[in-house]
Amino acid sequence: MRKLISFTGISLDGYYKRANEAFDFPNVDQEFFDFCNRQNSYIDTLVFGRETYEHMAAHWPNATEGDPEIIEFMNSVPKIAVSSTLERADWNNTTLVRDDLAGTIKELKDRPGKEIALFGSVQLTASLLELGLIDELRMIVFPVLLGDGISVFSTLGGQVDLELLRTTSFRSGNVLLTYRPA
Repeated sequence: MRKLISFTGISLDGYYKRANEAFDFPNVDQEFFDFCNRQNSYIDTLVFGRETYEHMAAHWPNATEGDPEIIEFMNSVPKIAVSSTLERADWNNTTLVRDDLAGTIKELKDRPGKEIALFGSVQLTASLLELGLIDELRMIVFPVLLGDGISVFSTLGGQVDLELLRTTSFRSGNVLLTYRPA
C-alpha cells in the first residue's frame, strides 16, 4: 500500500501563512532545492485542496525562476484537486475530486506506485488526519518567528498524537520534522 505524505512549511511559531495570507517567508536555497528533488523522486501523485491547487496552478505552468527539475516535476506529475466548489481543474494531469474523499484516497493508496504527496492544503490535511488516512506528516520549520498568522492546524477537530520518525537539519536553519500518527 502506498503512503500518503503531508508536506507543509511553517514558521517556528506554527504559522503556515501570515495574517494577510501571504506565504512569503520560506527559507529556500540550493540545499532546499536538492532536498525537494530527492523527495520528489519518491512521489508519483500530488493531492491539493482547492486553495493550494489554485495557487499552484497559477504559479507552476508559467514558472521560469527556480529549479528546472522542480518546475518539470510540478507540471508533469499526476495531480488530484479536492474541492466541492472548484468549477474545473485545467492544470496539466489534474483530476478534480468533488466527493467521496475517503474512498478516493483509499483507492489511490491501494494502486501500485510511489508515495502520494499532499503539499500545503492544511484544511485537507486536517480532514485526512481525522479520517486516519495520513501516513506521515513532514513539517519543514523555517527559522522565522512571524508573531501572528494563520495556525497550521486551526481546523483540526481534536487531538492527534504523533510519533517522531526523524529530524533533518539544513545549513540554512530549516528543520524537517517527520512524524506519523501514533
